[in-house]
Amino acid sequence: MPLVYRPACADDLAATDALVVASINDLSVRHGFGLMATASPPNFQLFSLKDDPDGLWVAEDGGEILGFAWSWVCGNVWFLAQLFVDPARQGQGIGNELLERTMEHARKSGAAHKALITFTFNRVSQGLYMRHGLFPKMPIYFFNAARERIRQTLPEPPLRAIAIDNSAATMENLAEIDSCAIGVSRKKHHRYLLDDPTTAGTLLCAGNDIVGYGYIGSSGHIGPLAVTRPDYLHDAFATVLKVAADGSAEKISAFLPGTCDSALSLAINQGMRITFPMLLMASPGYGDWTQYLPRNPGFM
Repeated sequence: MPLVYRPACADDLAATDALVVASINDLSVRHGFGLMATASPPNFQLFSLKDDPDGLWVAEDGGEILGFAWSWVCGNVWFLAQLFVDPARQGQGIGNELLERTMEHARKSGAAHKALITFTFNRVSQGLYMRHGLFPKMPIYFFNAARERIRQTLPEPPLRAIAIDNSAATMENLAEIDSCAIGVSRKKHHRYLLDDPTTAGTLLCAGNDIVGYGYIGSSGHIGPLAVTRPDYLHDAFATVLKVAADGSAEKISAFLPGTCDSALSLAINQGMRITFPMLLMASPGYGDWTQYLPRNPGFM
């Protein structure tokens, strides 16, 4: 029976999550990083499916899902959140066929910029992405440390942190910060985060000026975080680290782009260590992240 490529539906998402976990762990084990991925509810995938179903595709053979592609669009930015193929069926062109369908999503949306985050050791996929016009921009490092270690050494937060609410005024503030940091508003994604009971968001203020925001998950993971100017990044990250350190999670973690020198230095000085490296790939002219820390490779 020939492979079928079709739009994904909500009933597929548990199976696609299992496929993604198996594919990531196969890759990470082969490169000496051990098992990295665990199953999680596909909440953001479901949100994206309801928001824009053209971005999610599966490859299927006799009812078995062998590949999954997921992309989303905000404004003029198209982002490839996931592209994974069953390890036993890799090298058969399935990934390329799925990528073609998500690229059509980008063309239909009129997005001027395209981007994704992948593992630095995923060489085959990087070649595939380059053939489609996405090129390496910068490393992104996953840092973590025990919360107690960070709590004992951090000074008082340099910025004032206040809880994000869902008001129209706050949404406009968030949109302005995102436009400064990544060139696009992500209002719908902020609403998703604010509806997530495991995530808390804070606005970051210097005096009376709102200069950034940051989110912290119940696991102690920080991100996304964005600021209006690069010189605010150190203080913003320090403030959100302090909020996270005052929480109850066992560990604190964050993805830090290689262009964010001040955040990288702060992480190292607080005893955080690199767990694994990733890579931002993007179309020419996009991806100068000096004011932004991504949440994860799917959310950006």
